[in-house]
Parts: sequence; C-alpha cells; structure tokens
Amino acid sequence: MSSSASPPLRFGIIADPQYAAIAPHAAMDRYYANSLVKVAEAIEVFNGEELSFVMTLGDVIDRSFASFDNILPVYGKLRHEALFLLGNHDFSVSAGHLSEVAARLRMPSPYYSFSRPGWRFVVLDGNEVSTFAPPENHPHRALAARILAELQAREAANAHHWNGALSDEQFAWLGDQIANAAAAGEKVIVMNHYPVYPLGAHGMWDSERVVALLASQGHVVAYLNGHDHVGNYGKAGACHFVNFKGVVDTESQNAFAIVELHPDRIEIRGFGREESRTLAY
Repeated sequence: MSSSASPPLRFGIIADPQYAAIAPHAAMDRYYANSLVKVAEAIEVFNGEELSFVMTLGDVIDRSFASFDNILPVYGKLRHEALFLLGNHDFSVSAGHLSEVAARLRMPSPYYSFSRPGWRFVVLDGNEVSTFAPPENHPHRALAARILAELQAREAANAHHWNGALSDEQFAWLGDQIANAAAAGEKVIVMNHYPVYPLGAHGMWDSERVVALLASQGHVVAYLNGHDHVGNYGKAGACHFVNFKGVVDTESQNAFAIVELHPDRIEIRGFGREESRTLAY
C-alpha cells in the first residue's frame, strides 16, 4: 500500500466524566453517577472503530480517590490504549492521595509526550501550579495563591480557584517538545484539561503565553481540552483550539468524539451533544 493511501490516524476523545457515587446536582445539570454508563457507551462505539488510542481530557472523577475504583474498570473494556491527563477534580481527594493520582491513572508522569507516524502529541498538566494539586506546603501552592490574588485584583475572567497554570519548567519543556517535533518533521497536537483560547472563566491562568507560543508555530495544528463543559472553539495563528463538552452534563445525553487526522485537515466526528467539525490546516 502506498503511503498516500494509508488510512488516517484516528483516536477517541472523552472529556470530564466527573464520576462519583453521589446524587445529581440538578441546578448544574450534572449527573455524576450516570457517567459509568456513558463512558461504557462511548467505549462500545470506540471498540467498533480502528483507533490508535483514546484520550480522556481530565476530570475522570468528581471527588474521592475511591471513585477511581469504580470508573477505571470500565476503561478496562476498551480494546485500544487508554490515555489520561490530569483535571482539577482528579485532585478532589484527601491530602494523602494527591501524589498518587497520576500513578492511579497509569500515566508515565503528570505531563508527557508521545509520537505516532508524522505526529507528536504533547500532554500538559495544567494543575501543576494550583491551590489544590501540589502537596501541602509545596512552593507551587504559594505561587498559585500569588498568581490568583494578582488575577483577582485585575478582575480577570479566569481568576478562579478551580483553574491553574504551568510551571516555568513545564512551559520550557513544551517549547522544547514543539522545537523537537519541527526538527523531526512532525505536526503537533497539544492536549490539556484547561482551555487557553478563547479566554474565559475556565481559562488556564497563564493562557496568554501558551497561546502566543502555539500560534507562532505553523506545525502546531490543534489544542484539545475539556474543563468548560459547554464546549468552545477558536483559532489563533494556524492552531485550532477545541474545547470538548463534558460527559457528566445532562441525565442521559452523552458527549464524546472520534478525531481523524488527514494530510490537510482534522475531521472531528461528534457523538451525542458533541459537535462534528472539519478543521483545515
């Protein structure tokens, strides 16, 4: 088979299951316990497709470390590789479990990258500098408190305790990953829990520097995230910013997607409440 006829790279996306064995929050239209069935439904669809992997964009649970014991076995039915990144609710656990979340999700580290032919996927940890994820007394907690206070003083839209930021070290690593991908002839897709563009109430605190970096690089074609459950879309430079809708929202409607990478475009096939999109690059 010639390379021009090779099938496109395809992967699944799930965002914000926020599973917990608790009553619904009807005012917010969140049905935490129902996410077990919804994730199982998504996995059934994914298992009928040829996919390279399935990424969950954070907030696997809503609260309690024990919640992982109920939802992760559902992912065990997936015939594809299950990949994860960290969301704010994944740290709604007791202090003693904070350092164990990434390992519980079988992540290689809190942020990481991996490649597929012609592509590099860069997976960020937007909770690294936050008021909830670092171990108690970690310097990143104090730094987060300062950043949040400065944003609140400016009445910034994203000045909320449920957001976070990258450390300078992680931001430098992101830049290195993008440069290394260019040298290797790879296009880049960045994944994170938090939106960075268009900026709103759920935006990562250091969104501006992330957008400036991504929008300046022609081979960075997409940034995929969750966190803002209603979803969103924007474009800066050549980079498409896609905010996927939350699984936990609504009593019975699902929301997930299959992403297909073509030489000139990204095709997103949405299921349930998730929109389908064609993103040219």
